[in-house]
Amino acid sequence: MPKILAATDLTRRSANVLGRSARLARRLGASVIYVHVPRSRPRGVGRIARTMLRPGRPTLTPLDRLQAEASAHPDVAISCCVLDGAPHEALIALARAEDPALVVLGLHRERPLDLLRLTTMERVVLGVDAPVLIAHRTPEADYARVLGAVSFAPSCARALGVAAQIAPDAAIHAIHALRMPLRDRLSPTEAADTPSMTEAELLRDAFCAMPDIPQTLHRPEIVIGGVHEVLGFRIDELRPDLLTIGTHSGRDATALGNYARDLMRKPPADLLVVKPPPAG
Repeated sequence: MPKILAATDLTRRSANVLGRSARLARRLGASVIYVHVPRSRPRGVGRIARTMLRPGRPTLTPLDRLQAEASAHPDVAISCCVLDGAPHEALIALARAEDPALVVLGLHRERPLDLLRLTTMERVVLGVDAPVLIAHRTPEADYARVLGAVSFAPSCARALGVAAQIAPDAAIHAIHALRMPLRDRLSPTEAADTPSMTEAELLRDAFCAMPDIPQTLHRPEIVIGGVHEVLGFRIDELRPDLLTIGTHSGRDATALGNYARDLMRKPPADLLVVKPPPAG
């Protein structure tokens, strides 16, 4: 039975993680590992918090809270655990031990230093082999419209393939933002006949022939413009409930690209982030 690793920080940022994981588990015939890794607190914070509790009010442990949430999905096999340690290290170690088919996370906690360093979410994405789903929308239904932001790299193809597995009934679209070099922008030739467009079309043909590409994928669009502009326009038009993107930066297949980081930090819909397929 495949496994889904669902991680929560027990705040509203992760409020929809278990609901989406349970819905996917029913679809995939999977079990769910529901996990929480408490963040270490400065000395004295716990004592201060205890003094603020109302007399006679029951105190739930993190494990109690996980089990209470899991009880809302009695038809899904859900195991709950609370781990010690740095959140990203504990989650990566658990993923390596359990080999889940999918890791589901909530939104990250914004902090000023996150502009200068990797967030816990980004560390997890880079540290696990499994695709990572950032689930923050209310899971009222299965995914119906998927949009892939593609650079025609293998990780983008793999992301669309995973999307087809978790959303087999969804309409799957993809879009490629083409930045034309200055020579083509100044050329009297029509944009459709420029060398950069010709190259992009050849890359699209090779992309569509990759083994991970689902048969249900609509022919990827090639739109001239910046990635943020092009994808934003298409999102407004299509209203997808699931976005997909590869992790790669374009220069380093093992690094997290800037646009992937931007989307992960403020995803306009649930977001599936996938690493390149294993070498060989």
